Amino acid sequence: MNHAKPAVHNAMWPGLVGKGPDSEPPIDLETMLDLTAAAEVNGSKFDGVDLFAALPHVDIDSSREDLARLADGIAKRNLVVGSLVAPVWAPTGGGSAMGSEEERARFLRQVKKACAMGRTLRELGIRKYGVVRIDSATSPEEWAKDPIASTKKIAATFREAADIAEDYGERLAAEGEICWGGMHGWKHMVELLELVGKPETVGFQADMAHSLLYTLGYNSPESRLLPENFDWSQQDVLMEALRRLTDALRPWTFDFHVAQNDGTVHGAGSHDKTGRHCPANDPNGKMDIVKVAGLWMRGGDGEPTRAYQHICWDGCMFPNATMTSPETWNDVLRTLLAVRDAHGWD
Repeated sequence: MNHAKPAVHNAMWPGLVGKGPDSEPPIDLETMLDLTAAAEVNGSKFDGVDLFAALPHVDIDSSREDLARLADGIAKRNLVVGSLVAPVWAPTGGGSAMGSEEERARFLRQVKKACAMGRTLRELGIRKYGVVRIDSATSPEEWAKDPIASTKKIAATFREAADIAEDYGERLAAEGEICWGGMHGWKHMVELLELVGKPETVGFQADMAHSLLYTLGYNSPESRLLPENFDWSQQDVLMEALRRLTDALRPWTFDFHVAQNDGTVHGAGSHDKTGRHCPANDPNGKMDIVKVAGLWMRGGDGEPTRAYQHICWDGCMFPNATMTSPETWNDVLRTLLAVRDAHGWD
């Protein structure tokens, strides 16, 4: 049946992630917004977008006037804003969450700016839901030099970030990816969230492409849930592994990315290797997208958790030819609507 909730969003950062001098040119925000607004499936359209709070899309140091212009441009396309990605990494002005005091201060400064941006967008009326997305901004290799101390330091930084977020009426969602130290395996992710101990403010942002790699133990062999040389035709085994993973992380999850993965890692441009996002209808995709999404959107009782006011498609590091094809976004929208029809509510 058709449902009205949650809202369906498109991520804008695939126009930037993996792009650059040693890859393809970035795709500007106006183009990404136009492609999103133009998509339509049986009369249904995207409800909104999630933004990357960094140039060349949105300057983290935008003035209120800058953000008002941004809001007007998004509103005229009949879209709203949901979640924001805080630019917490060193190349974008941030620093490692387990680094020096100076690095941690830069991390926290970027979180504060993103939270302030989020509040301003709420005041402008373009944003009524969504979170601020963070990660540890450090590598598994750096984390592994002293795992216990590293996790404690990241947790301490995240707790300070939580205090900032609460001041602005925001929540922070840590997106688990194999490329972020202390978040590179599902067991490490749960341990970190428990150590932060702020479940109302600091939670998990689930991305189906990244969580699939959690089951394979990339960068964290001790967290592997699927056997070596796994036969992908054994969908019952895959679903059981994903069920174990989602049971552990779902209670912490307040932001959810629908995505596909072909079971391999991928990196492009300056972006480290992470889950290979696939187009929604990619024949090499390993997941039944709608079925796996249900593990995140429904609780152990089988009922929708209603934990997310919107769901977002994340498709990073696609070629620009794929990104600029209108049919790509019709396929994405069709997939999101199928997920909402299966697991949504009114």
